[in-house]
Amino acid sequence: MRIGLIGTGRIGTFHARTLTAAPGVTEVLLTDADAARAAEVAAELGATSVPSPTELLLTHGVDAVVIASATASHAGLIREAAEHGLPVFCEKPIALDLPGTMEALRTVEEAGSLLQIGFMRRFDAGYAAAREAVRSGSLGRLHTVRAMTSDPAPPPAAYLPLSGGLYRDCLVHDFDVLRWVTGREVVSVYAAGSDAGPSMFRDADDVDTAAAVLTLDDGTLCTATATRVNGAGYDVRMELAGEKDQVAVGLDARTPLTSLEPAAGSSRGTPWPGFLERFAPAYEAELTAFVKAVRGEAPNPCDGYEALAALRVAEACERSRREGRPVAMSEFAS
Repeated sequence: MRIGLIGTGRIGTFHARTLTAAPGVTEVLLTDADAARAAEVAAELGATSVPSPTELLLTHGVDAVVIASATASHAGLIREAAEHGLPVFCEKPIALDLPGTMEALRTVEEAGSLLQIGFMRRFDAGYAAAREAVRSGSLGRLHTVRAMTSDPAPPPAAYLPLSGGLYRDCLVHDFDVLRWVTGREVVSVYAAGSDAGPSMFRDADDVDTAAAVLTLDDGTLCTATATRVNGAGYDVRMELAGEKDQVAVGLDARTPLTSLEPAAGSSRGTPWPGFLERFAPAYEAELTAFVKAVRGEAPNPCDGYEALAALRVAEACERSRREGRPVAMSEFAS
């Protein structure tokens, strides 16, 4: 199988390294807006560099495409690949708005092609165990879920206006994995945000810290929080509490959290530097799943409509924050 990869930034290079070692993948072809960077990565990994995405799709006979380019390019590349009958793996998001997302999904559906979205937490061992705990009934009736994503330092200021904001760019992972773990849908949200940190967030009309209360369709209450300025370190967790038991994902020696209870002591391990290190096995697993799906050996584990559902929750949170009111998900029905 010959796979084309568009985008050789940090995550794209990681994906390229995974694909070059993947069973059944005979060649990886790379392209990037920065042609020199694509050539450098290709030389390092023994891959092939291609001048442009269009040339990659049209003239090199690839069997599938992985999109890890800038967010603004995702929807157009998905549509172009689908129109040529190529299966696609795309990093989230499909697009930063609902119309762009739905247009890309219509193209994929009309073409009858495969689109897998990169929500890597679905492939993390901890989240998978949480999903099983919910479904096995070992927690009893689930009544509370707490999800959080805390980045150790803000991204570059130039990234913020292009990111879609904290809900769409960051918390969308929590919204997706919340649905995946619980098997329930969000019916309403109430969200707030703070831009009291670095001025670049105010300049971008964004917030550096956010919180949301989400109500699921069975009455379960969930909180989701995120911040770009967690100086203690990268911290991604989920806690699920039921009538029988409660469990946590992401709580281990590398969690950047110190207990102040005297009996607990104060030692802790080195926090994860960031998302790529924390979720490296999950990133590898999702691409392995994509290769299997392309070969017809397994179903698509995360199609584009899953991304649409998570984006709708993010949109509802952004509307709630701006308008200062609860927002029902029915306001975003298709």
